[in-house]
Amino acid sequence: MVFDLDGTLVNSMPMVMRAFAHALQPFRPDMTEQELFGRLGGPPLRMFQDTLGDEAKAEQAMQRMVQYGRANWHEIQPFADAHTMLSDLQRANQSLALWTGRDRSSTQMILSEQNLPGLREVVCGDDLQTHKPHPEGLQTLLRRLAVESSETIYVGDADVDVLAGAELGVPVILIRHHREIEATVAAKAWHVVETPAEAYAILRRSVGLAG
Repeated sequence: MVFDLDGTLVNSMPMVMRAFAHALQPFRPDMTEQELFGRLGGPPLRMFQDTLGDEAKAEQAMQRMVQYGRANWHEIQPFADAHTMLSDLQRANQSLALWTGRDRSSTQMILSEQNLPGLREVVCGDDLQTHKPHPEGLQTLLRRLAVESSETIYVGDADVDVLAGAELGVPVILIRHHREIEATVAAKAWHVVETPAEAYAILRRSVGLAG
């Protein structure tokens, strides 16, 4: 079982969206939440460079985002049942891993503070030269865990998660959080659900546990 972090195991997205909006505020007109979400999935600096088209402004935006994040880490909490679900899967002898576009420093801070159990391997957005939807991060985890694509389930909340999994033939559960999903993306997902709780139930049933 491989998990994304933000929007999948921890409810950080409201804070993340506010952090990105705060970072971009001095440099361009406000973006809608849907526009911001569509640009997530890789290193923040790359997103700022693509959005602003200016290296100096991107660096300043990055600093603003980091400052906002440091002041608001307390807002990031695990979704209800995330701890129990991971513990259940661990007791069912499932290998658990994390693949996130978030940088390693902030990822480790969240994992340490929230004590999410059982995650044997972690690949972060700044560990590799490639980024979602390129599947290298997922491929790396499969190799480290010595499992095949057909033996793996990946859970995420972004279109890039689905596209990366589909590239390797890994079944993906997409948590949509009530947003619209393009039909071409939804068709590549194993399951499309509204909430993390629904995804957790599917994972439990897949290993013979009560949903």
